[in-house]
Amino acid sequence: MDWQTTAETVPASIVPEARAAHQLASRAPATGAWREGDPVGDRRFARIGALALESGQELPDVRIAYETWGELSPGHDNAILVLHALTGDSHVLGPSGPGHASPGWWPGVVGPGRAIDTDRWFVVAPNVLGGCQGSTGPASVAPDGVEWGARFPFVTIRDQVAAQVAFARELGIERFAAVVGGSMGAMHVLEWALMAPDAVERIAVLAAPAAATADQIALNSVQLEAVRSDPAFRGGAYYDAPDGEGPTRGLALARRMAMLNYRTPIELNHRFERSWQSDLDPLGGGGRFAVESYLDFHGNKFTRRFDANSYLVLTEAMNSHDVGRGRGGVAAALDRIEATTLVLGIDSDRYFPLDGQREIASALRRTVHGEQPAVLGSDYGHDAFLIEDAAIGGWISRLLAA
Repeated sequence: MDWQTTAETVPASIVPEARAAHQLASRAPATGAWREGDPVGDRRFARIGALALESGQELPDVRIAYETWGELSPGHDNAILVLHALTGDSHVLGPSGPGHASPGWWPGVVGPGRAIDTDRWFVVAPNVLGGCQGSTGPASVAPDGVEWGARFPFVTIRDQVAAQVAFARELGIERFAAVVGGSMGAMHVLEWALMAPDAVERIAVLAAPAAATADQIALNSVQLEAVRSDPAFRGGAYYDAPDGEGPTRGLALARRMAMLNYRTPIELNHRFERSWQSDLDPLGGGGRFAVESYLDFHGNKFTRRFDANSYLVLTEAMNSHDVGRGRGGVAAALDRIEATTLVLGIDSDRYFPLDGQREIASALRRTVHGEQPAVLGSDYGHDAFLIEDAAIGGWISRLLAA
Protein backbone atom coordinates (compact mmCIF):
# COMPACT_ATOMS: atom_id res chain seq x y z
CA MET A 1 0.00 0.00 0.00
CA ASP A 2 3.02 2.25 0.24
CA TRP A 3 2.74 2.99 -3.47
CA GLN A 4 5.20 5.90 -3.40
CA THR A 5 8.10 4.14 -1.68
CA THR A 6 10.23 2.05 -3.99
CA ALA A 7 13.13 -0.28 -3.31
CA GLU A 8 15.90 2.18 -4.10
CA THR A 9 18.90 2.39 -1.85
CA VAL A 10 18.84 5.41 0.43
CA PRO A 11 20.67 8.28 -1.30
CA ALA A 12 23.10 10.49 0.54
CA SER A 13 20.73 13.36 -0.15
CA ILE A 14 18.11 11.95 2.20
CA VAL A 15 19.58 14.03 5.02
CA PRO A 16 18.72 17.43 3.48
CA GLU A 17 15.54 16.00 1.95
CA ALA A 18 14.32 14.76 5.31
CA ARG A 19 15.24 18.05 6.97
CA ALA A 20 13.50 20.03 4.26
CA ALA A 21 10.39 17.87 4.47
CA HIS A 22 10.31 18.33 8.24
CA GLN A 23 10.61 22.11 7.85
CA LEU A 24 8.02 22.23 5.08
CA ALA A 25 5.55 20.24 7.17
CA SER A 26 4.89 23.37 9.20
CA ARG A 27 3.74 25.12 6.00
CA ALA A 28 1.92 22.19 4.38
CA PRO A 29 -1.62 22.84 3.13
CA ALA A 30 -4.48 21.74 5.36
CA THR A 31 -5.26 19.00 2.85
CA GLY A 32 -3.39 17.34 0.01
CA ALA A 33 -6.67 16.54 -1.74
CA TRP A 34 -7.35 17.50 -5.35
CA ARG A 35 -9.91 20.29 -5.22
CA GLU A 36 -12.07 22.20 -7.66
CA GLY A 37 -9.94 24.71 -9.53
CA ASP A 38 -6.76 22.63 -9.29
CA PRO A 39 -5.15 21.46 -12.56
CA VAL A 40 -7.06 18.48 -13.91
CA GLY A 41 -4.00 16.66 -15.26
CA ASP A 42 -4.91 13.38 -16.94
CA ARG A 43 -8.14 12.94 -14.98
CA ARG A 44 -11.54 12.53 -16.49
CA PHE A 45 -14.79 12.59 -14.57
CA ALA A 46 -18.00 10.58 -14.66
CA ARG A 47 -21.15 11.23 -12.66
CA ILE A 48 -23.19 8.24 -11.53
CA GLY A 49 -25.99 10.03 -9.70
CA ALA A 50 -27.15 9.18 -6.19
CA LEU A 51 -25.71 6.11 -4.49
CA ALA A 52 -27.55 4.13 -1.81
CA LEU A 53 -25.14 2.93 0.87
CA GLU A 54 -25.22 -0.17 3.05
CA SER A 55 -25.77 2.07 6.07
CA GLY A 56 -29.10 3.21 4.66
CA GLN A 57 -27.80 6.66 3.85
CA GLU A 58 -27.57 8.06 0.35
CA LEU A 59 -24.79 10.04 -1.30
CA PRO A 60 -26.17 12.48 -3.87
CA ASP A 61 -24.58 13.25 -7.25
CA VAL A 62 -21.54 10.98 -6.92
CA ARG A 63 -18.58 11.74 -9.15
CA ILE A 64 -15.78 9.32 -10.03
CA ALA A 65 -12.40 10.58 -11.26
CA TYR A 66 -10.59 8.18 -13.55
CA GLU A 67 -7.88 7.74 -16.16
CA THR A 68 -7.62 5.44 -19.16
CA TRP A 69 -4.91 4.10 -21.46
CA GLY A 70 -5.23 2.27 -24.76
CA GLU A 71 -8.27 2.00 -27.00
CA LEU A 72 -11.57 0.29 -26.29
CA SER A 73 -12.29 -2.32 -28.96
CA PRO A 74 -15.45 -2.07 -31.11
CA GLY A 75 -16.86 -5.05 -29.19
CA HIS A 76 -15.95 -3.50 -25.82
CA ASP A 77 -14.25 -6.78 -24.91
CA ASN A 78 -10.68 -5.68 -24.13
CA ALA A 79 -11.21 -3.60 -20.99
CA ILE A 80 -9.19 -4.17 -17.80
CA LEU A 81 -10.10 -2.45 -14.55
CA VAL A 82 -7.14 -1.60 -12.27
CA LEU A 83 -8.04 -0.78 -8.67
CA HIS A 84 -5.67 1.05 -6.35
CA ALA A 85 -4.58 0.51 -2.76
CA LEU A 86 -5.36 2.75 0.22
CA THR A 87 -3.03 5.64 -0.63
CA GLY A 88 -3.16 5.29 -4.41
CA ASP A 89 -5.35 6.98 -6.97
CA SER A 90 -6.24 6.87 -10.66
CA HIS A 91 -2.75 7.90 -11.80
CA VAL A 92 -1.43 4.42 -12.56
CA LEU A 93 0.78 5.53 -15.41
CA GLY A 94 2.37 8.85 -16.33
CA PRO A 95 4.71 11.51 -14.95
CA SER A 96 4.09 13.84 -12.06
CA GLY A 97 3.08 17.35 -13.02
CA PRO A 98 0.18 19.77 -12.76
CA GLY A 99 -2.68 17.88 -11.15
CA HIS A 100 -0.53 14.89 -10.19
CA ALA A 101 1.74 15.27 -7.19
CA SER A 102 3.51 11.99 -7.91
CA PRO A 103 4.25 9.82 -10.95
CA GLY A 104 2.15 6.78 -11.80
CA TRP A 105 2.30 3.98 -9.25
CA TRP A 106 2.50 0.87 -11.51
CA PRO A 107 4.56 1.72 -14.62
CA GLY A 108 6.43 -1.59 -14.44
CA VAL A 109 3.20 -3.58 -14.88
CA VAL A 110 0.91 -1.31 -16.95
CA GLY A 111 1.95 0.26 -20.24
CA PRO A 112 3.07 -0.53 -23.79
CA GLY A 113 4.76 -3.93 -23.84
CA ARG A 114 4.12 -4.52 -20.13
CA ALA A 115 2.11 -7.36 -18.61
CA ILE A 116 -1.03 -5.24 -18.89
CA ASP A 117 -0.16 -4.08 -22.39
CA THR A 118 -1.90 -0.82 -23.26
CA ASP A 119 -1.31 -1.54 -26.95
CA ARG A 120 -3.71 -4.46 -26.54
CA TRP A 121 -5.90 -3.66 -23.55
CA PHE A 122 -8.08 -0.69 -22.68
CA VAL A 123 -7.08 0.04 -19.08
CA VAL A 124 -9.41 1.93 -16.76
CA ALA A 125 -8.39 3.15 -13.30
CA PRO A 126 -10.88 5.02 -11.09
CA ASN A 127 -10.15 6.88 -7.89
CA VAL A 128 -12.12 5.15 -5.14
CA LEU A 129 -15.29 6.56 -3.60
CA GLY A 130 -14.22 8.40 -0.44
CA GLY A 131 -10.80 9.13 -1.92
CA CYS A 132 -9.23 12.53 -2.27
CA GLN A 133 -8.05 12.76 -5.86
CA GLY A 134 -11.18 13.80 -7.70
CA SER A 135 -13.84 11.25 -6.72
CA THR A 136 -16.55 12.21 -4.26
CA GLY A 137 -15.04 12.15 -0.78
CA PRO A 138 -14.77 14.13 2.44
CA ALA A 139 -12.91 17.00 0.74
CA SER A 140 -15.68 17.34 -1.86
CA VAL A 141 -18.27 20.07 -1.48
CA ALA A 142 -21.57 18.78 -0.08
CA PRO A 143 -24.97 20.03 -1.29
CA ASP A 144 -24.92 22.78 1.37
CA GLY A 145 -21.82 24.33 -0.20
CA VAL A 146 -19.39 23.22 2.52
CA GLU A 147 -16.93 20.32 2.40
CA TRP A 148 -18.34 17.05 3.66
CA GLY A 149 -15.53 16.63 6.17
CA ALA A 150 -16.48 14.34 9.06
CA ARG A 151 -20.09 14.41 7.85
CA PHE A 152 -19.13 12.15 4.97
CA PRO A 153 -21.03 8.90 5.54
CA PHE A 154 -19.44 5.60 6.47
CA VAL A 155 -18.77 3.61 3.31
CA THR A 156 -17.90 -0.06 2.99
CA ILE A 157 -15.85 -1.92 0.42
CA ARG A 158 -19.17 -3.04 -1.08
CA ASP A 159 -20.38 0.56 -1.34
CA GLN A 160 -17.20 1.47 -3.19
CA VAL A 161 -17.66 -1.43 -5.60
CA ALA A 162 -21.29 -0.45 -6.18
CA ALA A 163 -19.97 2.96 -7.25
CA GLN A 164 -17.39 1.32 -9.53
CA VAL A 165 -20.04 -0.89 -11.16
CA ALA A 166 -22.21 2.15 -11.85
CA PHE A 167 -19.17 4.00 -13.19
CA ALA A 168 -18.30 1.15 -15.57
CA ARG A 169 -21.83 1.16 -16.93
CA GLU A 170 -21.59 4.91 -17.41
CA LEU A 171 -18.56 4.24 -19.62
CA GLY A 172 -20.53 1.63 -21.56
CA ILE A 173 -18.48 -1.32 -20.32
CA GLU A 174 -20.64 -4.30 -19.40
CA ARG A 175 -17.86 -6.85 -18.92
CA PHE A 176 -14.17 -6.63 -18.06
CA ALA A 177 -11.62 -9.06 -19.43
CA ALA A 178 -9.96 -8.71 -16.02
CA VAL A 179 -10.32 -6.80 -12.76
CA VAL A 180 -6.96 -6.39 -11.02
CA GLY A 181 -6.01 -4.91 -7.67
CA GLY A 182 -3.68 -5.14 -4.72
CA SER A 183 -4.31 -4.65 -0.99
CA MET A 184 -7.46 -2.54 -0.63
CA GLY A 185 -7.86 -2.79 -4.41
CA ALA A 186 -7.88 -6.59 -4.10
CA MET A 187 -10.70 -6.34 -1.57
CA HIS A 188 -12.64 -4.52 -4.27
CA VAL A 189 -11.70 -7.21 -6.80
CA LEU A 190 -13.23 -9.96 -4.65
CA GLU A 191 -16.44 -7.98 -4.25
CA TRP A 192 -16.62 -7.39 -8.01
CA ALA A 193 -16.58 -11.17 -8.53
CA LEU A 194 -19.45 -11.56 -6.05
CA MET A 195 -21.53 -8.45 -6.70
CA ALA A 196 -21.24 -8.36 -10.49
CA PRO A 197 -20.22 -11.89 -11.57
CA ASP A 198 -21.41 -11.41 -15.14
CA ALA A 199 -19.15 -8.36 -15.49
CA VAL A 200 -15.81 -10.08 -14.81
CA GLU A 201 -14.04 -12.77 -16.80
CA ARG A 202 -10.82 -12.90 -14.76
CA ILE A 203 -9.69 -11.44 -11.45
CA ALA A 204 -6.31 -10.85 -9.83
CA VAL A 205 -6.31 -10.69 -6.02
CA LEU A 206 -2.91 -9.44 -4.89
CA ALA A 207 -1.91 -9.38 -1.21
CA ALA A 208 -5.31 -9.20 0.50
CA PRO A 209 -7.40 -11.45 2.76
CA ALA A 210 -11.00 -12.58 2.38
CA ALA A 211 -11.87 -10.60 5.52
CA ALA A 212 -10.06 -8.08 7.69
CA THR A 213 -8.84 -9.81 10.86
CA ALA A 214 -8.83 -8.49 14.41
CA ASP A 215 -5.06 -8.01 14.17
CA GLN A 216 -5.37 -5.92 11.01
CA ILE A 217 -8.19 -3.84 12.46
CA ALA A 218 -6.06 -3.25 15.56
CA LEU A 219 -3.13 -2.04 13.44
CA ASN A 220 -5.49 0.29 11.61
CA SER A 221 -7.06 1.59 14.82
CA VAL A 222 -3.88 3.23 16.10
CA GLN A 223 -3.49 5.05 12.78
CA LEU A 224 -7.05 6.33 13.01
CA GLU A 225 -6.38 7.58 16.53
CA ALA A 226 -3.16 9.30 15.41
CA VAL A 227 -5.15 11.38 12.92
CA ARG A 228 -8.05 12.17 15.24
CA SER A 229 -5.83 13.10 18.17
CA ASP A 230 -4.09 15.90 16.26
CA PRO A 231 -5.52 19.14 17.74
CA ALA A 232 -5.48 20.64 14.25
CA PHE A 233 -7.90 17.93 13.06
CA ARG A 234 -10.72 19.95 14.62
CA GLY A 235 -13.19 17.10 14.38
CA GLY A 236 -12.61 16.96 10.63
CA ALA A 237 -13.51 20.61 9.98
CA TYR A 238 -10.07 21.88 8.95
CA TYR A 239 -10.47 22.76 5.27
CA ASP A 240 -10.43 26.50 5.88
CA ALA A 241 -7.22 26.33 7.92
CA PRO A 242 -4.26 28.31 6.52
CA ASP A 243 -1.12 26.53 5.38
CA GLY A 244 0.74 25.05 8.30
CA GLU A 245 -2.32 24.77 10.54
CA GLY A 246 -3.92 21.59 9.20
CA PRO A 247 -3.78 18.08 10.75
CA THR A 248 -0.52 17.20 9.03
CA ARG A 249 1.22 16.00 12.18
CA GLY A 250 -1.38 13.33 12.89
CA LEU A 251 -1.61 12.25 9.25
CA ALA A 252 2.18 12.00 8.95
CA LEU A 253 2.31 9.90 12.12
CA ALA A 254 -0.37 7.56 10.75
CA ARG A 255 1.67 7.22 7.58
CA ARG A 256 4.80 6.34 9.52
CA MET A 257 2.91 3.65 11.41
CA ALA A 258 1.50 2.25 8.18
CA MET A 259 4.89 2.02 6.53
CA LEU A 260 6.07 -0.25 9.32
CA ASN A 261 3.23 -2.61 8.36
CA TYR A 262 4.06 -2.42 4.67
CA ARG A 263 7.81 -3.10 4.88
CA THR A 264 9.87 -5.75 6.73
CA PRO A 265 12.53 -5.94 9.44
CA ILE A 266 14.88 -7.55 6.89
CA GLU A 267 14.65 -4.60 4.53
CA LEU A 268 14.84 -1.86 7.16
CA ASN A 269 17.72 -3.49 9.00
CA HIS A 270 19.65 -4.04 5.77
CA ARG A 271 19.07 -0.53 4.40
CA PHE A 272 19.65 1.48 7.55
CA GLU A 273 21.37 -0.69 10.16
CA ARG A 274 22.14 1.64 13.11
CA SER A 275 23.36 4.54 11.01
CA TRP A 276 22.35 8.09 11.78
CA GLN A 277 22.07 11.37 9.93
CA SER A 278 24.55 14.26 10.15
CA ASP A 279 27.31 14.45 12.73
CA LEU A 280 24.97 14.52 15.69
CA ASP A 281 24.89 11.38 17.79
CA PRO A 282 21.30 10.18 18.39
CA LEU A 283 22.36 8.79 21.77
CA GLY A 284 21.78 12.00 23.66
CA GLY A 285 23.52 14.24 21.12
CA GLY A 286 20.42 15.56 19.40
CA GLY A 287 20.81 13.43 16.27
CA ARG A 288 18.42 11.00 14.62
CA PHE A 289 18.80 7.48 13.34
CA ALA A 290 18.61 7.20 9.55
CA VAL A 291 15.45 5.11 9.70
CA GLU A 292 13.73 7.84 11.72
CA SER A 293 14.62 10.46 9.12
CA TYR A 294 13.38 8.12 6.39
CA LEU A 295 10.00 7.76 8.08
CA ASP A 296 9.80 11.50 8.73
CA PHE A 297 10.51 12.29 5.10
CA HIS A 298 7.82 9.99 3.73
CA GLY A 299 5.29 10.95 6.40
CA ASN A 300 5.66 14.66 5.70
CA LYS A 301 5.67 14.12 1.94
CA PHE A 302 2.44 12.14 2.24
CA THR A 303 0.57 15.07 3.78
CA ARG A 304 1.00 17.00 0.51
CA ARG A 305 -0.91 14.48 -1.56
CA PHE A 306 -3.54 13.07 0.80
CA ASP A 307 -6.41 14.15 3.00
CA ALA A 308 -6.80 13.28 6.68
CA ASN A 309 -10.56 12.70 6.49
CA SER A 310 -10.12 10.47 3.44
CA TYR A 311 -7.53 8.45 5.31
CA LEU A 312 -10.11 7.75 8.01
CA VAL A 313 -12.90 6.92 5.56
CA LEU A 314 -10.79 4.52 3.49
CA THR A 315 -9.18 2.81 6.48
CA GLU A 316 -12.59 2.20 8.05
CA ALA A 317 -13.83 0.85 4.71
CA MET A 318 -10.97 -1.66 4.80
CA ASN A 319 -12.03 -2.65 8.31
CA SER A 320 -15.49 -3.43 6.90
CA HIS A 321 -14.08 -5.99 4.45
CA ASP A 322 -15.60 -9.46 4.85
CA VAL A 323 -16.72 -11.34 1.76
CA GLY A 324 -18.63 -13.77 3.97
CA ARG A 325 -20.81 -11.14 5.65
CA GLY A 326 -24.43 -11.95 4.85
CA ARG A 327 -23.36 -14.73 2.46
CA GLY A 328 -23.08 -17.70 4.77
CA GLY A 329 -19.44 -17.19 5.67
CA VAL A 330 -16.18 -16.79 3.78
CA ALA A 331 -15.98 -20.30 2.31
CA ALA A 332 -19.54 -20.20 1.01
CA ALA A 333 -18.98 -16.78 -0.56
CA LEU A 334 -15.72 -17.75 -2.24
CA ASP A 335 -17.33 -20.91 -3.62
CA ARG A 336 -19.67 -18.67 -5.62
CA ILE A 337 -16.85 -16.98 -7.56
CA GLU A 338 -16.82 -18.20 -11.15
CA ALA A 339 -14.13 -15.96 -12.65
CA THR A 340 -10.72 -17.39 -13.52
CA THR A 341 -8.55 -16.17 -10.68
CA LEU A 342 -5.01 -15.30 -9.68
CA VAL A 343 -4.46 -15.14 -5.92
CA LEU A 344 -0.99 -13.91 -5.01
CA GLY A 345 0.57 -13.55 -1.58
CA ILE A 346 3.96 -12.35 -0.36
CA ASP A 347 6.01 -14.52 1.97
CA SER A 348 7.25 -11.55 4.04
CA ASP A 349 3.93 -9.67 4.25
CA ARG A 350 3.29 -8.84 7.90
CA TYR A 351 0.17 -6.75 7.19
CA PHE A 352 -1.84 -9.29 5.16
CA PRO A 353 0.03 -12.58 5.78
CA LEU A 354 -0.10 -15.59 3.47
CA ASP A 355 -2.76 -17.35 5.55
CA GLY A 356 -5.32 -14.97 4.07
CA GLN A 357 -4.39 -15.79 0.48
CA ARG A 358 -4.27 -19.51 1.27
CA GLU A 359 -7.84 -19.32 2.56
CA ILE A 360 -8.98 -17.64 -0.65
CA ALA A 361 -7.14 -19.93 -3.08
CA SER A 362 -8.24 -23.14 -1.39
CA ALA A 363 -11.92 -22.21 -1.72
CA LEU A 364 -11.98 -21.11 -5.35
CA ARG A 365 -13.07 -23.21 -8.30
CA ARG A 366 -10.89 -21.83 -11.09
CA THR A 367 -7.39 -20.54 -10.45
CA VAL A 368 -4.26 -20.38 -12.59
CA HIS A 369 -2.14 -21.95 -9.84
CA GLY A 370 -4.19 -24.68 -8.17
CA GLU A 371 -5.39 -24.81 -4.59
CA GLN A 372 -2.39 -22.92 -3.21
CA PRO A 373 -1.84 -19.23 -3.99
CA ALA A 374 1.03 -17.95 -6.06
CA VAL A 375 3.71 -16.97 -3.54
CA LEU A 376 6.14 -14.13 -4.19
CA GLY A 377 9.38 -14.38 -2.26
CA SER A 378 10.55 -10.87 -1.40
CA ASP A 379 12.22 -8.87 1.35
CA TYR A 380 9.90 -5.93 0.67
CA GLY A 381 6.86 -7.19 2.54
CA HIS A 382 3.36 -6.04 1.66
CA ASP A 383 4.67 -3.43 -0.78
CA ALA A 384 6.29 -6.10 -2.95
CA PHE A 385 3.26 -6.13 -5.24
CA LEU A 386 4.21 -2.55 -6.15
CA ILE A 387 7.94 -3.22 -6.40
CA GLU A 388 8.59 -6.71 -7.79
CA ASP A 389 7.41 -5.85 -11.30
CA ALA A 390 8.88 -8.84 -13.15
CA ALA A 391 7.33 -11.44 -10.83
CA ILE A 392 3.98 -9.67 -10.54
CA GLY A 393 3.87 -9.05 -14.27
CA GLY A 394 4.64 -12.70 -15.01
CA TRP A 395 1.71 -13.93 -12.97
CA ILE A 396 -0.66 -11.33 -14.43
CA SER A 397 0.44 -12.34 -17.94
CA ARG A 398 -0.37 -15.93 -17.04
CA LEU A 399 -3.84 -14.91 -15.88
CA LEU A 400 -4.54 -12.89 -19.02
CA ALA A 401 -3.52 -15.83 -21.20
CA ALA A 402 -5.91 -18.19 -19.39
